[in-house]
Amino acid sequence: MTLESVSRSFGAGEHRRCVLDRVSLSIPAATETAIIGRSGCGKSTLLNIISGIDRPDAGRVIFDGQDLNALREPQRTVFRRRKVGFVYQFFNLLPTLDVEENVRLVLALDGIAAAECRRRTRAILERVGLAERLHAPVDTLSGGEQQRVALARALVHRPALLLADEPTGNLDEVTAAQISPLLRELAREHGATVILATHDRQLAAGADRCLTLRAGELV
Repeated sequence: MTLESVSRSFGAGEHRRCVLDRVSLSIPAATETAIIGRSGCGKSTLLNIISGIDRPDAGRVIFDGQDLNALREPQRTVFRRRKVGFVYQFFNLLPTLDVEENVRLVLALDGIAAAECRRRTRAILERVGLAERLHAPVDTLSGGEQQRVALARALVHRPALLLADEPTGNLDEVTAAQISPLLRELAREHGATVILATHDRQLAAGADRCLTLRAGELV
């Protein structure tokens, strides 16, 4: 993946604020890049642009030789569904679905046959230690268990790119220490390229490369 002079601002007139200022970055496949910075510095904005959720004001995002900005919204949606996995600070699980249903939904939306959906969903939930909680309502799980469900959901479709936005930010220190190596281990098993945004320097220290986002620039 390559970012070429990506810029993004918000607001209008004299109140317009530059969040990303001509950011260029090359990320080798199957590596982990950590982006650190203070809250509000633009880390989430950068991940949203990398995934195609948001568009930059200028610059290009190239993935597998394809310029994401040149794609129409339906094409970007398919790209995210098939190529990208997301892990969020607040889990973003659907409270009306149980553990298995939250994970299986990703495959079902992509048209995977029901039997294969079930097989792959149960296999990855067993891998994250939740084989006994398949039918548990997600709001009955601990924070660590919910993040394990989120990890399973992010990787069940075997994405090429895993984006993690403060993946340990809502966890206590002990639970975070358990989730971090699991995230990395699963990503390696699936051959995913990982980009994580965090203000946790201990988490970032385990990445192949660590960059700081400051004043709109990566340093």
